[in-house]
Amino acid sequence: MRGVAFITRNASFRFERQLFQFKRECTFSIRIASDFLHLPPAVFGTSKIQAKLRLSAKLCQTRTFQQINPRRTGAHRSFHMFTKNIRIIGGRRLVGQVKASGAKNAVLPIMAAALLTADDVVLHNVPDLADVRTMSKLLDGMGVAFEELGNSSVRINAGNLTSTQAPYELVKTMRASVLVLGPLTTRFGNARVSLPGGCSIGARPVDQHIKALQMMGAEIEIDHGYMQARAGRLKGCRVVPDMVTVTGTENIMMAAVLAEGITVIENAAREPEVIDLAECLNKMGAKVTGAGTPQIVIEGVEKLHGCEHAVIADRIETGTFLCAALATRGDVIVTDTVPWAMEAVIGKLREAGGDIEVGQDWIRAKISSRPKAVDVRTIPHPGFPTDMQAQFMALDAVAQGTGRIVETIFENRFMHVPELQRMGADIHVDGHTAVVQGVEKLDAADVMATDLRASACLVIAALAAQGESVIERIYHLDRGYEHIESKLSSLGAQIEQYQNK
Repeated sequence: MRGVAFITRNASFRFERQLFQFKRECTFSIRIASDFLHLPPAVFGTSKIQAKLRLSAKLCQTRTFQQINPRRTGAHRSFHMFTKNIRIIGGRRLVGQVKASGAKNAVLPIMAAALLTADDVVLHNVPDLADVRTMSKLLDGMGVAFEELGNSSVRINAGNLTSTQAPYELVKTMRASVLVLGPLTTRFGNARVSLPGGCSIGARPVDQHIKALQMMGAEIEIDHGYMQARAGRLKGCRVVPDMVTVTGTENIMMAAVLAEGITVIENAAREPEVIDLAECLNKMGAKVTGAGTPQIVIEGVEKLHGCEHAVIADRIETGTFLCAALATRGDVIVTDTVPWAMEAVIGKLREAGGDIEVGQDWIRAKISSRPKAVDVRTIPHPGFPTDMQAQFMALDAVAQGTGRIVETIFENRFMHVPELQRMGADIHVDGHTAVVQGVEKLDAADVMATDLRASACLVIAALAAQGESVIERIYHLDRGYEHIESKLSSLGAQIEQYQNK
């Protein structure tokens, strides 16, 4: 288990309030042991919460978390802390073959789609990711039955649901949890889903989801931070979102499959993961056409049945390994992947000087000299994906020339820039544009990940840097990259996970 343990002694009220607020907001497991009994109930709320904290204190004394030496943090307080980081010794070429895992952004909506039927839904190529475990936990809390079948396969059955609520503590951890709103509303006529709140890479409002469901006949009210939806059978209609939204398209599509009549989604997201969801829904008996185009048409049916479906390969993981190959002047083949979904990325890799070979389900990237800097502008699919922006910034950082990176999707997606600068990268940011002047080599440094793709960016930079780098807060990587340390090790990287002391 990855996590962090804190043991406080003589801490101030302010410090302990901050610590427990941090616990509530974190996406990884935390145990806290505190001499908090002297604190007034108002600090922690109910006696129930205090009881949970006492339990946490006991857990900290078990072997669940390894004890380590305390670190002094001030004259009046101290705490024990451990977490897991990644250590990378850079300067080694990546060479070899690696298999792409199932796509995080495809499996999560498909897992939510299992709510649309009482029959078994069997999924293959399911990646072992923190976000998948979070979605499993969310569905489990509703009474959904899960069975791991081995070999990256699971069986999901939503035949005996006990709840139609998605609580805040899980939705805040993973915004994709909002994808249960559409299935719950259309099948059960009732859903209570927490508003996801903000995100480290920018605001991603759910107003388009709400507007579409209201157009289809659902009554939705916001109550104490929750979206409460009630409906009889939804009615098909024409939906024109104000913006291209992937989760919005997916939510509307899932709501429409059991609606009465025909639903037309204009300005629909065209991502490969949307196509994969549509294919799975059609295997369940839905009638969805046009997925992958700006117009998706759904003819509602009375009932869906179970199915068996293999999740599409992760194009972002694939692109990450290919960027790492060029940044380290290596030779890497990614197998079991989806070249047809990566034309924009492949084009930029070739523009960077990479020798790119493409097969039906594999891509090879190799280069023997220093790559060339490329300009990148993120736009919705089939344009250049925002989820590859950070990885190409790491590539530009060690390339010849100057690259301009323009981020048009999320407003806060340059948070990895200061960490790259710590490694010697020459980057200047002006609003939504980053100008990257490539340097001959990066220097190893201790850096901190700020989000999922920023983590991948720092891994690539560390692989290309000279010396030993440490990347902290690697729990971000667990959300979207399956066994990345072992995969990179198989390519010759000197990388290890270790416990901070």
